Amino acid sequence: MDSATPMEKMQEIATCFLCSNLLAHPVSLNCGHSFCNLCMWIFCTKKPLPQQLLCPQCKCPFSKNSWKYNKHLARITEVIEEMEKMENKVECETHREGLQLFCEDDGQLICWRCERGPQHQGHATALVEDVCPGYKEKLQKAVAKLSELHTECMNQKAFVATQMTEWQNDIDIQKQKIKLEFENLHKFLCEEEQSYLWRLEKEEEQMLRRLRESEDNLQQKSDELKSHILEMEAKCQGSAQYLLQDVKGTLSRACAVKLEAPEVFSLEIQTAGDVADLNLDVKTMLRRHQVGVTLDPNTAHPSLTLSNDRRQVFCAHSQRNLESSSSRFTAFPCVLGCESFRSGRYFFEVDVGEGTAWDVGVCMENVERGPNMKQAPELGFWAIRRGTQNGYVALTSPHTALKLRERPLVVGVALDYEAGAVSFYNMTSGSHIFTFPKASFSDTLRPYFHVYQHSPLCLPPYSK
Repeated sequence: MDSATPMEKMQEIATCFLCSNLLAHPVSLNCGHSFCNLCMWIFCTKKPLPQQLLCPQCKCPFSKNSWKYNKHLARITEVIEEMEKMENKVECETHREGLQLFCEDDGQLICWRCERGPQHQGHATALVEDVCPGYKEKLQKAVAKLSELHTECMNQKAFVATQMTEWQNDIDIQKQKIKLEFENLHKFLCEEEQSYLWRLEKEEEQMLRRLRESEDNLQQKSDELKSHILEMEAKCQGSAQYLLQDVKGTLSRACAVKLEAPEVFSLEIQTAGDVADLNLDVKTMLRRHQVGVTLDPNTAHPSLTLSNDRRQVFCAHSQRNLESSSSRFTAFPCVLGCESFRSGRYFFEVDVGEGTAWDVGVCMENVERGPNMKQAPELGFWAIRRGTQNGYVALTSPHTALKLRERPLVVGVALDYEAGAVSFYNMTSGSHIFTFPKASFSDTLRPYFHVYQHSPLCLPPYSK
């Protein structure tokens, strides 16, 4: 280094490359590099013969016992050692005497002449070698105490590092949760937007049809009035005989014409879409349209048993003697809800619990319930299923596999009749599960449930 002192440069020259200490009985190789004699013996004995020996520093080959004792370098090493001893010798700056005494009062090293001087007169002094062990013990105790504090500090640092890791993990989990919740909210709001737009379009279509009918009626009345006007103008401009011909009939027909008051239409838009008033909690927004659903025993398959309040159903696999009815399911253990939907928006919840299999959704009131029953939208079924083998699927044609992040314990079913939308939600987390492609409903819809063995379904009570 350029900043190294001459002493440091000499020490670097006289340092053994192998042991990094000052050269002891230095020996030199033909390449000019020098090492401790003992270091070279150890280096050579580690190399199996007849393997070629190479200089540890420059890799030049050399033969065993070819090195020579370097007396000049040995002398330089002795001089360096003497210089180091002189540098380590501490002297009194005032008297140039050795600092052999220690002043207890001032806590400093002094020489024998300082002890006799006025500055330290009457002070307690002691030989360095006598007082050193005591202070050494004190220093060792201080080191031990500081070491304990250092260990404690490192433990605290490790604890803080653990807290940082745990905190970061918690933050990452919360970030994922927030992203998921907003993803679900985005999906829900997108569906809400489409629902409002579809309803508004239908309202527009209905009102325009009524207004056009009114316009057509007025145009027809206008044509009738023009015909009478032209007839009477022609009489007035013709001869006396033409004017008086059937004049009373003409006047009678003209007087009989009446202009009815036009139908008054309220042009106030019924489909409200005040986004500012929407509660951004998915569960709350869904439950604004919630209805209480009970089970219809007249539709229940014979193997199903309903509770007294008709809110729970389970599959008993015991065929009961029930009245035969066209309303009853006979192909599969299914049951409908009592409620009927012909317009508007509705939402109901189904507690599927720990059940291993279930179907939940809505269906047309007139669906097939016998041996030819097939569950698909084109046949009047809009439902999702948890199967014992293929997991969660939507009963589309063909089935759509559903990848759910967590298992729903309560499933929410949302119906917008006018928009033709049937959507499903995991009410445990408020996340969206699936929405069927837009349909065009033309008949009554009812809640639909397919019950499997050991998987009872429950309809939570609802009160507005």
